Amino acid sequence: MSADPAAPGASSPAEPDSPAPDNSDTSGTAGSGPALPPPAPLGRTAEQTWRRLRVPLALVALVVIVVSALVLIQGDRHEGRLDPRSTGKAGSKAVAQLLRARGVEVELVRSADEAERAIRPDTTLVVAYPDLLTDAHLARLAAAAPARTVLIRPDEAALDALAPGVRTARDTSGRKLDPDCRLPAAQRAGSADVGGGRFDIGPFPAATGCYPYAGLPTLVLAPAGPGRDTVVLGSGGMLTNDRLDAHGNAALALNLLGAHPRLVWYLPGSGELPPADDSLWDLLPAGWRWGAAQLAVAAVLLALWRARRLGPVVAEPLPVVVRAAETVEGRARLYRRGRARDTAAELLRAAARERLARLLGADTGEAALIAAITARTDHTSAHVHALLYGAIPESDEALVTLSADLDALIRQVRTT
Repeated sequence: MSADPAAPGASSPAEPDSPAPDNSDTSGTAGSGPALPPPAPLGRTAEQTWRRLRVPLALVALVVIVVSALVLIQGDRHEGRLDPRSTGKAGSKAVAQLLRARGVEVELVRSADEAERAIRPDTTLVVAYPDLLTDAHLARLAAAAPARTVLIRPDEAALDALAPGVRTARDTSGRKLDPDCRLPAAQRAGSADVGGGRFDIGPFPAATGCYPYAGLPTLVLAPAGPGRDTVVLGSGGMLTNDRLDAHGNAALALNLLGAHPRLVWYLPGSGELPPADDSLWDLLPAGWRWGAAQLAVAAVLLALWRARRLGPVVAEPLPVVVRAAETVEGRARLYRRGRARDTAAELLRAAARERLARLLGADTGEAALIAAITARTDHTSAHVHALLYGAIPESDEALVTLSADLDALIRQVRTT
């Protein structure tokens, strides 16, 4: 009986690339079995893949766009303490804006070279972190000879270079203090949040100390030459944005920093600062840390969304049970295909050594096992050693011979 070419499942001559049907059914009737479903076209598979992945890809793209926008928006924000560009709580942009409104030209410099080029005889120089500068940098600032130098919480090295005669004393916490001096700038400002470091001006009678705490001033005005002076502050807290409007902080800052038409704000850059002990996370800008946190939250939400499709583990029976003999035969064929006579021989010898040691009640060590075998059989020690610990067979025939000899040795030990 011939199959109808128009019947479903029959192979058409016009389709030479389609696979021929498998007619080896045990029923003996050609084409009587159910037709196999045709494979899905490649375009349809790609479309299904796209439908499955488009939602996760859209979420990832949305997160990337949001994070990029946040980084671009916050990328030009400065969060450094005493930074005249920073609008953060510890920044000093507010006092810089007030000085510009009073007609003072404020210029930010990040290195000693820039400070030297920017300083003129009518310039006030603010050194935000004098304790971080080297002796060479301090000497160059002293040689530049600005009209006024303002040092914020300096150490002994900075005082020796820029305010000789003033010495540091034990610090105190930042607090509101009264002027208690005849300095006009301090008297007009009144009480202010100065505090912090204290200074000893006993060896320098020409210096004026203000805002004392426990007998030592926290603000010092010291002459530095004709028409020049140095202001030493025990703390820069009154210059920060969050404390500028408290007490007389703004008035004191404007009186001290706005005495000349130009102000050079020296904020040491990363190239002039000593290496910090901060971690990589601490060095990242706030915008990047916020973006990383958003990415982590998005990843967790995506994992939870995909995890809801996973159910409990289901144990399924094996479709085929393979007998142990077939497993051994299959592994032997793999060894033969890979020409692994060394591995096969070692497996045979290891099994033989274990069985012989168990039969003889002997140790599995080489010398003890050989001695026990020679005592029970007529084999020499050299022959037993060659069988159990000899060289690798050079051919498949030699491997078969080794297997037969090991079986014969085991039988002889068992029967003697």
